[in-house]
Amino acid sequence: MTSMQKIYLLVPLAPLAGAILAGLFGKLLGRAGSHTVTIFGVLVATIASVVVFNDVKAGNTFNGNLYTWATVGDMTLAVGFLIDSLTSTMMLVVTSVSLMVHIYTIGYMKDDPGYQRFFSYISLFTFSMLMLVMSNNFLQLFFGWEAVGLVSYLLIGFWYTRPTAIYANLKAFLVNRVGDFGFILGIGLIYAFVGSLDYATVFKAADTLVKQTLPGTDWMLITVVCICLFIGAMGKSAQFPLHVWLPDSMEGPTPISALIHAATMVTAGIFMVARMSPLFELSTTALSFVIVIGAITALFMGILGIVQNDIKRVVAYSTLSQLGYMTVALGASAYSAAIFHLMTHAFFKALLFLAAGSVIMGMHHKQDIREMGGLWKYMPITWITSLVGSLALIGTPFLSGFYSKDNIIIATGASTVPGSGFAYFAVLIGVFITAFYSFRMYFLVFHGKPRFDTHADSGHGHHAAKHDDHHGHDDHHGGPPHESPAVVTIPLVLLAIPSLVIGFVAIDAMLFGDYFKNVIFVDAARHPAMTSLRESYHGAVAMGLHGFVTAPFVLMLAGVLLAAYFYLLRPDIPAAIKQRFAGVYRLLDNKYYLDRINEVVFAGGARLLGRGLWKAGDQMLIDGLAVNGSAKLVGWIAVLSRGLQSGYIYHYAFAMLVGIAVVLFVFLTLPYVWPSLVGR
Repeated sequence: MTSMQKIYLLVPLAPLAGAILAGLFGKLLGRAGSHTVTIFGVLVATIASVVVFNDVKAGNTFNGNLYTWATVGDMTLAVGFLIDSLTSTMMLVVTSVSLMVHIYTIGYMKDDPGYQRFFSYISLFTFSMLMLVMSNNFLQLFFGWEAVGLVSYLLIGFWYTRPTAIYANLKAFLVNRVGDFGFILGIGLIYAFVGSLDYATVFKAADTLVKQTLPGTDWMLITVVCICLFIGAMGKSAQFPLHVWLPDSMEGPTPISALIHAATMVTAGIFMVARMSPLFELSTTALSFVIVIGAITALFMGILGIVQNDIKRVVAYSTLSQLGYMTVALGASAYSAAIFHLMTHAFFKALLFLAAGSVIMGMHHKQDIREMGGLWKYMPITWITSLVGSLALIGTPFLSGFYSKDNIIIATGASTVPGSGFAYFAVLIGVFITAFYSFRMYFLVFHGKPRFDTHADSGHGHHAAKHDDHHGHDDHHGGPPHESPAVVTIPLVLLAIPSLVIGFVAIDAMLFGDYFKNVIFVDAARHPAMTSLRESYHGAVAMGLHGFVTAPFVLMLAGVLLAAYFYLLRPDIPAAIKQRFAGVYRLLDNKYYLDRINEVVFAGGARLLGRGLWKAGDQMLIDGLAVNGSAKLVGWIAVLSRGLQSGYIYHYAFAMLVGIAVVLFVFLTLPYVWPSLVGR
């Protein structure tokens, strides 16, 4: 094993070691010891990721198996890594954001009785996500895929004494199982027709998949495979209609909202589709499906952010909308634009989530934005960093979100994939919606009249806006708001820096250089989006300056100004609109009733199926026939045989003679009665 291969192994194993130490020996290590070992593990992984990133930039890549743990026929089950520019980018994003979240957690969870357990979980999640992005085969990809889902389940339900938290983690787990069913079908089809789970082998065989149809149908096999794989991405990356789990996941502690639901787990589906670009490029139908689903998510989930009053849920719906933007880019074959937005979004969305957590701490664990206002005076660092995150999110020229999001809009407008017209409309209108709900939250939290002593009704469907008093924190005694401690604000400042500059710094290499050469594949003749981007690009400075005269900037500015007018100057107008359009408000407040539909159709169907399996399978077949039936059969045989047990020796001797006679008769007559059985 070479020195670089040892570094590859160090990246996921260092967080795993920290998770094991904190999880198994947390009581022995204590709080300080637990956060020290986990933070050290993630720090080592971050440093190692930087080394790997620089090695890849120097032109060194790796694709190979490091450990074979089973061989079944022609199939080899191995742990292997594919280290290239896409992998190294994801490694840097996962480890750096995770490191900031680990440090932030020291302050946020300081009074929680599950302190050591929480650090173990988030470190274990980091290991799982790294195994996912570093994999070179579908089996390891699926292992990481399921592992991040499992740890997400544990983290969402971290406060397991709360019924809402248990409901939320079960919802996340079950909805993701729907997506994972499609995902494993896609992997199964690949193995059935290619005979391998190795990425390189599958990609080489992609041209043969194009020529085949799904047996018994006239469906193109490559289309079915890609759609099945994308259904997995729909669950993990919260795309319509499998998005319903993500807003409820805000029941977990704020640090995991930043780690899992902003920067890492929810981007796993985006990463997977980009990695599978050699397959998706061969099916325009699959790309059309991807771009339409992404457009629906980007537009309609953003609209829901307008009516949210829980500070974390506003950011959560923003995440849904931005994931829709990334998915639209994938459908337009602008894979590198999707990954670019994934990277920039990871930093400013983690910043916004952690800033929301800082506000919650400063407000003594209140989460309803209607009970805030004027916090800029009390929490200056949180205020400034929140402003930076919000400006990056809405696509302000020269900030990171501008470079990634505007390129997605341009690429979508140049796409020829069916459904791209609707997608272009969705991402363009989404700019206005994003600006409006982002600055609605910003103005209600940091500006205007302080509303600390009011107790606004949290409203139907906003149980998460109720306070975190019983989450193990003891800082809910009231009093004026206060700035968070340095262990919380330092990660905010460190995340604000890339939120400002990473787009400007990285755009040339990631979108218009050779950064993803031989990693992401695009059929430029059939899908000209990236070609159009290159033709219209004249440098980061020129793009930033031109951004001030484009339609997205006008829509963004309109959204900010309208939010300022509604929530700073004329707060009576939103109340009047809510009353006038009560039906529309109810529709949005109930999230288009998709939760109810899921409960009635899917959960209800699952309950009926489960009840049927319980009645027919468990009670009748297993308990009734297999267990009780076999017991009754033995009892009946015992009753019958009991009559033969007379206790007289001559009876037993007679039975033995009869048995011997029967055996002799069978063997002597067998060749004549059944000659085929003895070869005659």
